Amino acid sequence: MKVLVINAGSSSLKYQLIDMATEQAIAKGGCERIGLEGSFLKHKANGKEVTITSPMPDHKAAIELTLAALVDENHGAIKSMDEIDAVGHRIVHSGGAYDCSVLIDDEVMDVCASNIEFAPLHQPANIMGVNACKAIMPNVPMVATFDNAFHATMPEKAFIFALPYEYYTDYKIRRYGFHGTSHRFVSGEAAKYLGVNPENGFKVITCHLGNGSSIAAVKNGKCVDTSMSFTPLGGVPMGTRCGDIDPAILEYLAGKLNVGISELITICNKKSGVSGVSGVSSDFRDLSSAASEGNHRAALALEIFGYSCKKYVGSYAAAMGGVDCIVFTAGIGEHDAYVRHMVASELEYMGVVIDEEKNAHPTSGICDITGEGSRVKVLIIPTNEELVIARDTAELAKSVK
Repeated sequence: MKVLVINAGSSSLKYQLIDMATEQAIAKGGCERIGLEGSFLKHKANGKEVTITSPMPDHKAAIELTLAALVDENHGAIKSMDEIDAVGHRIVHSGGAYDCSVLIDDEVMDVCASNIEFAPLHQPANIMGVNACKAIMPNVPMVATFDNAFHATMPEKAFIFALPYEYYTDYKIRRYGFHGTSHRFVSGEAAKYLGVNPENGFKVITCHLGNGSSIAAVKNGKCVDTSMSFTPLGGVPMGTRCGDIDPAILEYLAGKLNVGISELITICNKKSGVSGVSGVSSDFRDLSSAASEGNHRAALALEIFGYSCKKYVGSYAAAMGGVDCIVFTAGIGEHDAYVRHMVASELEYMGVVIDEEKNAHPTSGICDITGEGSRVKVLIIPTNEELVIARDTAELAKSVK
């Protein structure tokens, strides 16, 4: 079975064609600047990489260009579209309606549309991606994998805010969480690597650390808490997002800066985080370089990030009554030894010890950086969200074949 995985953004579209017999991508690429001038497609297959410049006024045009690239006789990966057995779509927001991937039908599309207000930049593009595929491949099963579905298993005490309860019932204000496919994948891979049954009391804290970062507490294979909140703005500070702050700060700044709530939210989303603190960059490589040259604010930004992550790790260990494994994943989690050191050091009281040599020079793939005498395993696990979507899609597609 071959599964096409689609991740449609506001002006971009990423894809992978995965052969489920090997679970390997036989083609991958992305369309950029959809709806803008200078749109192009980057496509990789069979050891070849091509860039195709072409007008893409909308996501339907991007899907058409993608499918043409997949069957191209020179750089394609398949001979005809008939080889695509199913399509899996990443959808950002389910509004808490689903805790798993689902076959797409009219009811699912209605749920997606009803939650546009919670993800106004991404949800419309996700829907356009689905509709574009349905228009071109009307008889191919389509599956929706929701970014926050994995977090739907959180208990009420974790996702209800201490606001008037009717705000939850009337307006769906609650903690939703994001990066769900990543947290689900790496927590499952950790259990598999350690040879344990995840449903038999396994407690793992997954740290998805990148330009957008979130941390999750996973117990018995299910999420019980996560750091991102009603929106991806909550939780630890990130590249340009502030993370958790006192909400009264916004009213105070509105008066000082003479700006409205919309501009303040923009500041919190795009001008804050480690970029705002450092004044240097949102890229952790730039921050590390600047810090090594004596830039105090760059060093401070790194310390704030590491400290915040450490606090979440400690609180989630407390919430689960202990922890068996800590996992680092995503761009920073997989590649920044200093950040991993900041998060995992000084946790000996919890039984956490890392091997600094292994941390500084990790191997590729899953890497165990657990130190001698540690009661808690510490792993680096490369995430693979596309494979999660493909697996779910393949399983659900079987039911309609």
